[in-house]
Amino acid sequence: MGVISLIPPLLAILLAVLFRNVVIALFTGIFVGLLIVIGPNPVTTTMGLVTDHLASVVTDSYNAGVMILLFFIGGFVALVERSGGGAALASKAARLINTRGKGQISAWLGGLIIFFSDLGTPLIVGPIFEKIFDKLKLSREKLAWILDSTSSPVAVLIPFIGWGIYIMGLIREEFDREGLRISEFTVFVQAIPFQFYAILAVTAIPVVALTRTDFGAMRRAEQRVQETGELHWPNSKPLRQPDSISTDGMNSESRPIVIWLPLLVLFVTLFSILTTLGFPAEPVPGEEFRAALSTAYLFGALVLIALMLIFKINPIGAILGTYVKGMEKMISVVLILVLAWTLGGLLEAMGTANFLVEMMSGVVPAAFVPVLVFVCAAVMSFATGSSWGTFAIMIPLALPVAFGLDAPVIVCIGAVLSGGIFGDHCSPISDSTILASTGAGTDLVDHVKTQLPYAVINGAIVAVSFVVAGFLDSPYIVIFSIAAMITVYLVISRVSASQQSRAVKTDTSSTAEMD
Repeated sequence: MGVISLIPPLLAILLAVLFRNVVIALFTGIFVGLLIVIGPNPVTTTMGLVTDHLASVVTDSYNAGVMILLFFIGGFVALVERSGGGAALASKAARLINTRGKGQISAWLGGLIIFFSDLGTPLIVGPIFEKIFDKLKLSREKLAWILDSTSSPVAVLIPFIGWGIYIMGLIREEFDREGLRISEFTVFVQAIPFQFYAILAVTAIPVVALTRTDFGAMRRAEQRVQETGELHWPNSKPLRQPDSISTDGMNSESRPIVIWLPLLVLFVTLFSILTTLGFPAEPVPGEEFRAALSTAYLFGALVLIALMLIFKINPIGAILGTYVKGMEKMISVVLILVLAWTLGGLLEAMGTANFLVEMMSGVVPAAFVPVLVFVCAAVMSFATGSSWGTFAIMIPLALPVAFGLDAPVIVCIGAVLSGGIFGDHCSPISDSTILASTGAGTDLVDHVKTQLPYAVINGAIVAVSFVVAGFLDSPYIVIFSIAAMITVYLVISRVSASQQSRAVKTDTSSTAEMD
């Protein structure tokens, strides 16, 4: 169909940016595409959408398994958040924190521990550490940056939580269209070293904490707290006042065992099953991996329910209601997945990837495809504030192009994921940015201003890394990325400190002359 085949994906991207609603964007793109393929009759098109596309996608055995697993994950995560075990564990650890370095590292570790809930991390870890940060004279902006850098950047690296299952579902669909039977779990794990931005975002926190490489707006925020004790700038409007977050799910009667024992049961169950299937020596088929994961989440949930009853955290009715509500929260995720699968099938039928390959062939070298994918994903994620929506639209576009141009496919997967997280990290309309500001009790604009220099530097390093990866296709490039980040941070921090020192001396000299 040529250039006409670009209408559905471009329309989906445009609507996602305008309305910041991925479901509407995807559905509209699919419907318009079907109007082109089937004909201008909206009744016939709607019937074709339901019978030939949505129904076939939903009833596919692989897709059904992914949706069931997501519901199990949603129920478990809701129970964990309600139990208050994460807050209890963080509170106990907080008693040992007595230095600025320990404060930052502890908040970082708290974010890593609550890896299973990217949106829950800021609201669980933030209120606990804000008082510790205040006592140690660490800025709320620094806390918000740590919360933001340990939510989605951590979650996107883990294959056995909702993020990983969602991404693997998108990958599997594209690999099936190419006739490749490689396990999507194997593909996801292979792509982890190429998730350059997520790795840099998570690694940056201990680097800054241990080397004291604050610069830009973050340095000014840290100086404000240390010199004046003021938690906020005079005109700031914190998104949350102290203790304004509901403590529902953070029961004071909870204990650390409520969080670590169910997770232990989950991991032991999962890896016990995977070991019998040959893991890690042999790749585990996607269906068996999902079945093992569903079993592990169910067993973990049962242990968690028992602990919540033993410690009288909630009555059984409230616990079961929480589990069901957690499942309900995954409906929007499942809906996006179904629409993304449908759009991918439609684009294949329209020959969109073939047209893009023909258009780019001989013009764009295969080695530069990853960095172009990274930039496109970053722009879209920044404009929409949604990394998940970016993945849903970009993976069905990027992977067929990578296959067609013989670009490194695993690197391109890492580029889509890195671009989605980078754009999301920079966007003031991202839910993770807003929740990080809320959890830290700081102003949204102040958070964005202090986080942006670190994010942009990391993003620039990542762009260079994808250029190199496009040629070398080596997972060890991530070591270069981390080394480059540390070097740049140290140089900028020292230059910033030197400039400030000169400014102070100039002010002192001017004052002395006036005297």
